[in-house]
Amino acid sequence: MVGRPAVAVSSKRLDGFLKWYYNAARLNKLGLMRDDTMYETEDILPMEQWTKYEEDKFYLEPYLKEVIQKTKENEEWAKK
Repeated sequence: MVGRPAVAVSSKRLDGFLKWYYNAARLNKLGLMRDDTMYETEDILPMEQWTKYEEDKFYLEPYLKEVIQKTKENEEWAKK
């Protein structure tokens, strides 16, 4: 029996899974976004106020990239 080669997951399928998981986690019902880590309230928001997957932003990502870049720079300086 010949094994099948590994198939990369298409971005469309992956995006579909991410949307499903985002909605299944139900954090949007609490008004939370991906980068939120604190629960400020436990109240359930009305459905029209839920955060949509498409509206959710990685607002901490630029800062994370900056930290990674600074860490790499520090490592380079430490080597010298």
